[in-house]
Amino acid sequence: MKTIITSTIFALATMFAYGQSIYTKTFGNSKDKSIIFLHGGPGYNCVNFEATTAQQLADNGFFVIVYDRRGEGRSNDLNAKFTFKESFDDLNDIYKKYNLTKATLIGHSFGGVVATLFAETNPKKVQSIILVGAPVSLQTTFKNILSKSKSIYQTKKDSVNLNYISMLENMDTTSIQYSSYCFGHAMQNGFYTPKNPSVEAKNIYSKFRTDTLLIKYASKMSYEAPQGFWKNEKYTTIDLTKNLQALQKQDIKIFGLYGKDDGLYSAQQVTELQNLIGSSNLKYYDNCSHNVFIDQQTQFIDDIKTRIK
Repeated sequence: MKTIITSTIFALATMFAYGQSIYTKTFGNSKDKSIIFLHGGPGYNCVNFEATTAQQLADNGFFVIVYDRRGEGRSNDLNAKFTFKESFDDLNDIYKKYNLTKATLIGHSFGGVVATLFAETNPKKVQSIILVGAPVSLQTTFKNILSKSKSIYQTKKDSVNLNYISMLENMDTTSIQYSSYCFGHAMQNGFYTPKNPSVEAKNIYSKFRTDTLLIKYASKMSYEAPQGFWKNEKYTTIDLTKNLQALQKQDIKIFGLYGKDDGLYSAQQVTELQNLIGSSNLKYYDNCSHNVFIDQQTQFIDDIKTRIK
């Protein structure tokens, strides 16, 4: 009983010490090299990585920290501001909470944007950045989604969706509505799914039908976050090219792990990133889409081990 009470007091003390509670979970030995996973969105959570890959990565000698951004997933906060500064403050609190001086940031999708901008603001705290299916130019990504979707609808002679694409092509491309519709077409056309998933990937994805954590949170999205980040940061117009160049000048290693079946990005976009960060620093996986850490988990972990020394 005493142990339970002490644990409860400690948990409450931690919550008050760091303000509104941010959901975090760790895997592995804190003495090992630290990795912080930044999830996609805005509006999602870290469950896809937490329930499928975090422990496997820890088993390979890393101290892995996952968390849900403020106002997203399990980090409920009705007063969340949805600004990059707020995200950076919370990340800095995670560093303090786990006594980290430096860590590698794995930024998945929108998490790659947050990771890049955090590193630019806090370069001494970042060992390296690993962009996993992360956009560099959001506007280029939207154009690619529409172009691929349009081609699919033309092949199918789908006049209804071709009309929708025509309307989108005449919308304000900086608007949150435009980005939402683009991502909707990406999902509708299977851009997030590998065309020929491996046996390993199929086995992992089967957990989404049985694992209670994945069932509850994997598809859960908060709509306040995309609205907030759009209103406060105009995130739909972000281009990270100059930010990545600035990080390279500060000797922060940047790596990219992308899937050839990820319909969000054209091969040209991946090539441009490869030219920016160096050909040896980018891996482009076969039979892999947006969730690289699931679609090619073994290769993903091997590449993390190779890049974090």
